[in-house]
Amino acid sequence: MPTGTLFTVSAPSGAGKTSLVKALVDSDSQVTVSVSHTTRPMRPGEQDGVNYHFVDRARFEQMLDEDAFLEHARVFDNYYGTSRHWVRETLAAGRDVILEIDWQGAAQVRRLLPDTVSIFILPPSQEALRERLTGRGQDERSVIERRMEQAIDEMSHYVEADYLVINDDFDTALVELCAVVTAQRQSLERQQQRHRDLLQALLRHP
Repeated sequence: MPTGTLFTVSAPSGAGKTSLVKALVDSDSQVTVSVSHTTRPMRPGEQDGVNYHFVDRARFEQMLDEDAFLEHARVFDNYYGTSRHWVRETLAAGRDVILEIDWQGAAQVRRLLPDTVSIFILPPSQEALRERLTGRGQDERSVIERRMEQAIDEMSHYVEADYLVINDDFDTALVELCAVVTAQRQSLERQQQRHRDLLQALLRHP
């Protein structure tokens, strides 16, 4: 059975990463998003095992000691981590896996799994990004300015990715994101795995 491809998708807050990945997964049954473990409290409407695997600090640290995470990070006093076992198991079953992680997490994953395909999503302009962050109506101006500064720093790491998608028009960006996934499935290595018998038959002399 051909193995799946591991994709990392990174973007600054407000670039539309989560919406694009959700639309991709909804349209393609062969790709799934990794559900991270986290120590942060569950928010209203969230479900354990769907949005995150919610664990306490002691359990997370135990998993760290067991080397259970492919990558992990601390964000605002909460920990997040990607299960190494789940990713390897899902890829071995032939399914593609997407990790929605920041550029640092993507770098961690690439060091461990060099065949990982990295994708970076950018907004069409700083003005558009600011409008998206402001349009949420959830944060004060000082918070938005801090997030803009952080976003500019994050965006500078786009050069480390394999593919770049500009999310100006959502539908166009989705087509481009899907195209990256499709292109990887047509790679020589993947096609040789998938069509081994056919290729042997085609090259067999009568």
